[in-house]
Amino acid sequence: MTSPDQSPLGKASAYADRYDASLLFPIPRADKRAELGIQGASPFFGADLWTAYELSWLNTRGKPQVALAHFTVPCETPNIIESKSLKLYLGSFSNTPFESVDAVRAHLRTDLSEAVWRGSDQPATIGVRVLGPELFDREPVHELDGLSLDRLDLECTHYQPAPELLTAAFDEAPVTEVLTSNLLKSNCLVTGQPDWGAVQVSYSGPQIDQAGLLRYIVSFRNHNEFHEQCVERMFMDIWRRCRPVKLTVYARYTRRGGLDINPWRTSHPGAVPANVRTARQ
Repeated sequence: MTSPDQSPLGKASAYADRYDASLLFPIPRADKRAELGIQGASPFFGADLWTAYELSWLNTRGKPQVALAHFTVPCETPNIIESKSLKLYLGSFSNTPFESVDAVRAHLRTDLSEAVWRGSDQPATIGVRVLGPELFDREPVHELDGLSLDRLDLECTHYQPAPELLTAAFDEAPVTEVLTSNLLKSNCLVTGQPDWGAVQVSYSGPQIDQAGLLRYIVSFRNHNEFHEQCVERMFMDIWRRCRPVKLTVYARYTRRGGLDINPWRTSHPGAVPANVRTARQ
């Protein structure tokens, strides 16, 4: 069993420049989910959408190649990958020759899939897209769609998760809304370094008090948890306290170490959102 304090986070690290899959450090999802009262099957579907901006290797003639990579990791995987270990792993490609971009993609899919599914009796593969420079200009920038909660002029006094701030109008007609905020901030579980993000809450059901929801989002400001865990905490708090019929929580965090992580959790099956970065990413 691996734990965050055993990861490379917050420690001096040697930066390998030769391919080394053993650098990947998986962390089980189960412990943090147990804190949220999730036992066994999760009450949500979803995925973690990663973008890697610092991917490079050598071709067979020793010429450097560069690319972007998108990874789609289902939330059903038993593990997440600690982000610094993924940075170190990707860095290990930098002086390693590969025959083709297809060979690079195959290594990424095999190695990352093994790490996130490690310990499962039904392992599968993750989604991997590798985009060469000829496709860079097609990568869009777009803000999360929805009504911005940040327009509200209100006082905020909570800076640790405060689900009691969440209320809904259970005695009124249900609504369908998409609400967004750019005021999400949390901190790394291990190092305490700030993680900046934007969040989108889509739901159908009793109308959620928007001021309370914004204050709740702000309340993560001094909270130490990984991105994936913050989004699952938000989902469970809203699901339990506001009792929507349908709920989706999607966050896009700014990159660190050439990586951004964008967790998406939803109560109902549906298409995974396109991995489109926001301006701050």
